[in-house]
Amino acid sequence: MSSAELEALRQRVDEINLQILKLVNERGRLVSDIGKAKEKNQGVDRYDPVRERKMLDLIKEYNDGPFENATLQHIFKEIFKAGLELQEEDHKKELLVSRKNKPENTVVTIKGEKVGDGGQSFIVGPCAVESYEQVAEVAKAAKAQGIRLLRGGAFKPRTSPYDFQGLGMEGLKILKKVADEYDMAVISEIVSPADIETAVEYIDVIQIGARNMQNFELLKAAGSVKKPVLLKRGLAATIEEFINAAEYIISQGNDQIILCERGIRTYERATRNTLDISAVPILKQETHLPVFVDVTHSTGRKDLLLPTAKAALAIGADGVMAEVHPDPAVALSDSAQQMDIDQFNDWIQELRPLAKAVK
Repeated sequence: MSSAELEALRQRVDEINLQILKLVNERGRLVSDIGKAKEKNQGVDRYDPVRERKMLDLIKEYNDGPFENATLQHIFKEIFKAGLELQEEDHKKELLVSRKNKPENTVVTIKGEKVGDGGQSFIVGPCAVESYEQVAEVAKAAKAQGIRLLRGGAFKPRTSPYDFQGLGMEGLKILKKVADEYDMAVISEIVSPADIETAVEYIDVIQIGARNMQNFELLKAAGSVKKPVLLKRGLAATIEEFINAAEYIISQGNDQIILCERGIRTYERATRNTLDISAVPILKQETHLPVFVDVTHSTGRKDLLLPTAKAALAIGADGVMAEVHPDPAVALSDSAQQMDIDQFNDWIQELRPLAKAVK
């Protein structure tokens, strides 16, 4: 074969490469359109193994060589995989919570306190509201340390039906009374969509707990009111599921959402849950929403509250949440993991110099 003939063959290969490139990109656009059509039809998965098998069988049927069927199936599986990844990227771009949809950070304003504006905040308070005196003592200590965000559970979804379930609406009234006296903002969990309309009269932030992260009716109800929402990651939720839960809220018109990483359930038993600290930068990259870390529920250990809070601040969380009780030994829920007032003062004094202040 002469050099001219060899060069002609190479040019033909180049031409075919460009034809393949054009067809692969055309296929990609069609796959993208198919993904968008599936997106509109809720409940239809982007990945369809039955459809993939039919396509592979068709390729095998029409293969006339020289490549083996296994080789061609491997090549086309990679093309299918790339198409699925393209659909997933399109899905992320379309999400209202996506950083690609809104490049700038969302700043959540809570009674004058700004979350997500570059500073780092703290949310503290008892696990459960037990009495006015209990909440007031914690609020007084928190305010003395410059903290204005007060948490407290009035409705307590518990693993056992026989554990303390909270004071309900009476607990919210106590929180509001204390918050008004100390000029603080109230963050409390709501567990039923029916309670939201009444609860917003007493609280400044609706908390949706880990067990309700995929309570879609509750998410939609929280999104329909003009109150900030603190959404906690589910016990075994993936980051994608967590982000989509936030999408339920924002899709109703409420973009004042704070994401809260609180640990996920794994095989590890040294801590109550396993703190997925890497979730913080991932959520900050994938969404425009502020991200908090709950160091109490993620560890369940008072001796780990300081190092995990340091890690949260260092990795770029917008804030840290922790539980404080005047006398944890007699607390009606989660007594082992709550700090007392002295422990809280030591904890916050060591963390305060590490927290970023707004410039």
